[in-house]
Amino acid sequence: GVAQIGLFGVGSNSRVVQFASFGFDASAWELVMAFGSGAALHLPADELRQASNRLSDYLRSEAITHGTLPPVFFQGNRNRECLASQVLILAGELPKAGLIRSLASASVVNAYGPTEATVCATVWNCPAGFDGSVVPIGRPIANTRVYLLDGHGGPVPFGAVGELYIGGAGVARGYLNRPELTAERFLADPFSGEPGARMYKTGDLARYLPDGNLEFLGRNDEQVKIRGFRIEPG
Repeated sequence: GVAQIGLFGVGSNSRVVQFASFGFDASAWELVMAFGSGAALHLPADELRQASNRLSDYLRSEAITHGTLPPVFFQGNRNRECLASQVLILAGELPKAGLIRSLASASVVNAYGPTEATVCATVWNCPAGFDGSVVPIGRPIANTRVYLLDGHGGPVPFGAVGELYIGGAGVARGYLNRPELTAERFLADPFSGEPGARMYKTGDLARYLPDGNLEFLGRNDEQVKIRGFRIEPG
């Protein structure tokens, strides 16, 4: 919470929108961002969440300063100035570079993180004048470590593709009543000096770009993610 408040400049004059339903981990991200900083938390009606153009009007009329929205929200929504000159956090799926460029009036952040790492693990702040073709997932937030490992658990060379593992304070305890899956995905962290430290095996592939930011490259299995939902085709 403290990390995101500092990252996004949230303060007592900020107005944060609660877009995610309470069934999503992102709702905790929004709640903590607001209540941990003394900001106002705005709760749009459910029918507004389901109509992107109406929600855009709501964000403008309520002068929302911070919003966490999935990239799909902007598909077919011609009015992309809903958070002009404020902080727009994109999460849930990888945004296209064209969308990032079209949102130039806002301070755009691309956030990545599975629920098992307590919502968010890395963020990328879009630089002014961005014209790249790759939208990175950035760098680890405070108290978070990211490792790119090969099939033997060793770090891959800089620039090579590896599986993304997440360590640090945000790693969850495990899955409720799923000891086998917990043991498979939550492993001892051999790179940490803290006793009992663990890391989460994400199944996501990534590599480091020359500037040190991470590029997300998909899954090492058949799982797909649509609007933040993980779907196993089998």
